[in-house]
Formats: sequence, structure tokens, C-alpha cells
Amino acid sequence: MRKLDRTDIEILSILQEDGKTTNVALAKRINLSATPCLERVKALENDGLITGYAAQLSPAQLGLGLTVFIEILLDRTSEEAFQKFRTAVLGIPQIQECHMLTGGFDYLLKVRVPDMAAYRNFLGEVLAKVPGIRETHSYPVMEEVKDSAAISLDHLRS
Repeated sequence: MRKLDRTDIEILSILQEDGKTTNVALAKRINLSATPCLERVKALENDGLITGYAAQLSPAQLGLGLTVFIEILLDRTSEEAFQKFRTAVLGIPQIQECHMLTGGFDYLLKVRVPDMAAYRNFLGEVLAKVPGIRETHSYPVMEEVKDSAAISLDHLRS
């Protein structure tokens, strides 16, 4: 990773807050003219520090009011089993996140569905068809305390 200066960190922070910020508004907030500001943003994109821009949608407003975390234990832990599982998961839109972990189980999924009936259907009709799953444990979310895609930049400010 290249060395980031205070201006780069501020650009990342502002764009993380509001990806729709115009270049002119961004330049004004960081006390640069528009052209050097745009050059810095392009450099951050080219260096892979900014990987994209997206709208944050409201799952509840879109009818996806139930979030469930699911522990997945595979029946075997081989590279072939991992690859088959990965391939299957990438094709399931209800799975919002999938993380391979160490410990008592192999993967942790974050799933969003409309309600418990839809989740029951998801388990029986979708997840049950994923190859190699030996065991699952489900944890429906009762209350979402924090949900943020923001990455802390505090360690870069010194």
C-alpha cells in the first residue's frame, strides 16, 4: 500500500460518507482546486484503494426485514469442497455475505429474506441444495444495532 497523506485520508473519509459528493464539493471541503482533487481521486481508484461506488439500500423498505446469520459446517474440508461451496454461494442472491473462518465451523453467511417463512423456504429449497453442507446453525437477528460498510481510517491518521 502506498503512503497516504492527510489529504488522501480526508478524501477517502468524505467519499466513504457520501459517494455522490461532486468533485467540486469534495475539492472545496479539502481546500484543493477541482483538477488536483480529481487527480487524487483517480490515483486512489487506480491504486485500488477506492474499489467502487454504490447506493446503500434499505433492506426493510425493500421487504427484506429478516437477517439471519448461518454457521456452515462442510462434510469435508478439501480444496474441491471449498470451491464447490464458493461457486454455489456466489449464485444465491439472498446471501449477502459469506466468510470462511477458522474454528468450530467453516463458513458464516449473512442472509436477508422477507420473513421467517421465507427463511424456512430458503433453508429447504436453496441452502439444502448446496453441495457439501453437513450442518447448519441459524441465528435470526432480533435487533440491528450497527450496520456499516465504512472502514475505520483512524490508524492512518497520525
